[in-house]
Amino acid sequence: MPATLSLLPSGPLALCRAEAPGPAARSAVFVLSGEARRWFALAVGSLVVAGLLSLAVVLGRIPGLAGVIDDPLFFKRCLVVHVDLALVVWFYAFLAGLAAVRSAPGRGSIGTAAYGLALAGTVAMLAGALMRGAQPVLANYVPVIDHPLFLGGLAAFFVGTLFFLIESLGRPTRSSEGAPSAAAAAGWQAAAIAYVLAGATWVATRASLPDGLDVTTRFEFSAWGAGHVLQVANTAAMLGVWLWLLERATGRPALSPGKAGLAFTLLVAPHFVMPLLTARGALDALYHSGATQLMRWGIFPVVLAFVVLGVAHLRRHGLARGDALAPVARTGFVASVGLALLGIVLGACIRGSTTLVPAHYHAALGAVTVSFMAAAYLVCSAASRSGLAAKVAGAARRQLRLFGLGQTVFALGFALGGLYGLGRKAYASEQHVRSTGEYAGLAVMGVGGLVATAAGLWFLLLVLREMRGWWARRAAAPEFSVPSTP
Repeated sequence: MPATLSLLPSGPLALCRAEAPGPAARSAVFVLSGEARRWFALAVGSLVVAGLLSLAVVLGRIPGLAGVIDDPLFFKRCLVVHVDLALVVWFYAFLAGLAAVRSAPGRGSIGTAAYGLALAGTVAMLAGALMRGAQPVLANYVPVIDHPLFLGGLAAFFVGTLFFLIESLGRPTRSSEGAPSAAAAAGWQAAAIAYVLAGATWVATRASLPDGLDVTTRFEFSAWGAGHVLQVANTAAMLGVWLWLLERATGRPALSPGKAGLAFTLLVAPHFVMPLLTARGALDALYHSGATQLMRWGIFPVVLAFVVLGVAHLRRHGLARGDALAPVARTGFVASVGLALLGIVLGACIRGSTTLVPAHYHAALGAVTVSFMAAAYLVCSAASRSGLAAKVAGAARRQLRLFGLGQTVFALGFALGGLYGLGRKAYASEQHVRSTGEYAGLAVMGVGGLVATAAGLWFLLLVLREMRGWWARRAAAPEFSVPSTP
């Protein structure tokens, strides 16, 4: 195994004990460090704003309602900010939070400075979107608004999270009862390595682009290779969460640390070639088609293997007794698996630039989002002295089901429109809907989008209510470390 891909945790997971757990309180075994709290707060806060913006994005696609605001740039600006908050800040701030959970607290100023840079970058992105004359560029993977304030903020966020994830990889790990296992943590370490690799790919791509390109081409090709590698980071983070959810659902580890390390190495290792694909220039077919082929063949085999493993593990062991979060974990796993499989199927159906493309990635990235939502409930329960109440746990299960259903319908609506040739990245008066099938697809998409948005807001209501007590408890009862286990 290459040294750069030694993904197994080097020690126990860094957590802090609030009190000795009883048999019915497995979730109340550690208190999140202030570092982890800050990253999770940034992740959830970004999702609050993204959820509000998603309403404008959905309305911009619904026939009849789209014409009320006859300004395509308005919807596109909302789309850019929505995507970057929901699929960049949410994902990678949450990944940083997971990294903070599994590792020993940082002793230097790097972690604090990295978080401050990421937070300032997020604020700058929002401010840049409001600048007069700012033009949206709907590049794949990371759309942008062509304004120095927005671009500087986006760069600051990426640099801040990159520095933190690099620093966290060198920390020792600690373990305690109820914490994510070494196997789950291996997924988050693999995601951090893929995130660093995406940064290297972006640098190599920008260096190989010629001068004089128009804005759209420059941003599109800059993000193409790095964006493909970011999907590997998303997948590794999701699979790590799957292992955590399976552990919590059944009370038993689904995979040994050694096998998990091998699986995540197989996922990440092929993509180390990505920066080398720019050798003949980022405009060469090798760069574009090479990234596409890596995406097509380099991810789904590992995902399918985890699906088979997870389903068999649930069938073999059933739900753990005495843990109110076990059904929540199972629901999150099942919803995420369903969306991941739908994303694979829809991806195989893509034949051109139609709405089948957003159908695929809304399913695939919806799988990541719903897994993170389920993990957020486990985090909130761990941060509570008594775990989540049964009433909240029941609401969490219903919320996860509703989000999975809404996101599935949303993706299927896009897919239906795409099968009839509906073009992507068109809003308001730019849309040219010609057939009944395209109208039907947009209608289904609209219904699913509204349901998913409602479920997302429900998630925020539940989680923000739990997060409200984090800071008060931390001030009232200072944390202390759990002794390392042999």
